Amino acid sequence: MDDRPIGVFDSGFGGLTVARALIDLLPEEQLIYVGDTGRYPYGSKPQEDVRAYSHEITQWLIDTHDVKLVVVACNTASAAALADLQATYDTPIVGVIDAGVRSLLQVSTTNHVGVIGTVGTIGSGAYQSAVAEVDDRVRLTCAACPGFVEFVERGELHSDQVRVLAQRLLSPITDAKVDALLLGCTHYPFLARTIADAVGRDVVLVSSADETAFQVRSMLLDNGGTRVGPHRAPLFLSSGDVDEFARIGAMLLGPELDDVGRWSPTTQNPAGGSDNL
Repeated sequence: MDDRPIGVFDSGFGGLTVARALIDLLPEEQLIYVGDTGRYPYGSKPQEDVRAYSHEITQWLIDTHDVKLVVVACNTASAAALADLQATYDTPIVGVIDAGVRSLLQVSTTNHVGVIGTVGTIGSGAYQSAVAEVDDRVRLTCAACPGFVEFVERGELHSDQVRVLAQRLLSPITDAKVDALLLGCTHYPFLARTIADAVGRDVVLVSSADETAFQVRSMLLDNGGTRVGPHRAPLFLSSGDVDEFARIGAMLLGPELDDVGRWSPTTQNPAGGSDNL
């Protein structure tokens, strides 16, 4: 038995889809979740900045909470930093890209699939490489969706504005006639209905959250690191407005998110200030 918590981080609310899957699959485990809303969105930032943020949060989770495993619940951070994080720390670290690709290819019957994500994720080529490594015969259509994350972070999931944006940004996916579409940003499942309306209900939408949770469970079982004991409530932290994170986060995740603490990064935030933990 390993009683230590699991660390999870994202640029904001998107990783709550992964947290939800982990809570449902591994209810005995405690989660420490960091939503870096003070520096979101990651998708439009240089990869070296995202890599630095990812190292800072990972190091903090290990040093402060002695986590037994870290889940990079952000596609942009997984693309920019996962390999570097895994090479740097002894603590097991899991991303969401490979899990998403596995799920995507399992549900496709035509081998013609799509991936949508942030500008940073799509531009990194991470999904293109991951799909090719599994099966180079797969036809992959990718589309960046700038603006989706911001709508989720504001809690605007069904507005006319996001529907118009979805119709425009997802037209390459519709034109390509894919049969399965991976939501390559953990924010995007919150917009699943809007995305489905834009691409058509015949297209299967795939989220990496459940597959990531299964991977975490498998790793814990293989290493004897599961926790047995009374339930421990998850701890949620935000580098931005904690009241806003609590309000929107509870709407997105559910009743488990009833309190939010402050996490203060040591690197400069977008406003130019610097907070020390």
